[in-house]
Amino acid sequence: MKLKLVTVEGKTYAEVQDGKPVFTADDGREIAFDAAGTIATISRLNGEAKGHREAKEAAEAKLKAFDGITDPSAAKDALDKIRNIDAKKLIDAGEVEKVKAEAIKAVEEKYSRIAQERDALRSDLYKERVGGQFARSKFINEKAAVPADIMQARFGSHFKDEDGKAVAYDASGNKIYSRAKPGEPADFDEALEILVDQYPYKDMLLKGTGGGSGARPGNGGGAGGKSISRSEFDKLPPADQMTKIKEGVSVLDA
Repeated sequence: MKLKLVTVEGKTYAEVQDGKPVFTADDGREIAFDAAGTIATISRLNGEAKGHREAKEAAEAKLKAFDGITDPSAAKDALDKIRNIDAKKLIDAGEVEKVKAEAIKAVEEKYSRIAQERDALRSDLYKERVGGQFARSKFINEKAAVPADIMQARFGSHFKDEDGKAVAYDASGNKIYSRAKPGEPADFDEALEILVDQYPYKDMLLKGTGGGSGARPGNGGGAGGKSISRSEFDKLPPADQMTKIKEGVSVLDA
């Protein structure tokens, strides 16, 4: 990405748009880098971070209790080693196998519950770090014609929880980097905007693109002139809403 320059009376200046220097991306798109806005956003996010950090640290503290625990089968393997013990000295030979089976079953049940609790905590962390971003997204709030849960249903799989941050990857598995801050991973909203821009049905997801909320194309609607009211659309499960969007069904506000 290069700084866009203009020459006036033999002197070269950086082009400025609304008080922001303009850069030209590799794909030709012009981006006005908002340094002041970036600083303000960082300040705002720092203000919000305390509560999220405390929730994350509390969940991670609980997860530490499971360090070293892998699969319940490992516990079973450990119990199998008692075959090398002269069990006859402990209990009648006819009861050895029964005791072994009951001990293995008890260990498996114990560690199965622990594994389930561990997985639930990990799921909660993911929902907070990634799912919460969709709910708070400025991009979705200002530009999306569909609810945040629909956007999450379609693009949530592109985001991974890495070091406490939601990091985005494209359809090829490549990490998505920022256009405004080259060399750094794109923040959530910028990454989501890039993913939406690459989506073949993006016109059905965005406001004012001819297919989103309230759109009434000149041919009578989406595929075959099909349409659905906003109230009916909102009652559908996220998966069905996504199907309607892909089919080209228009969502009408009135």
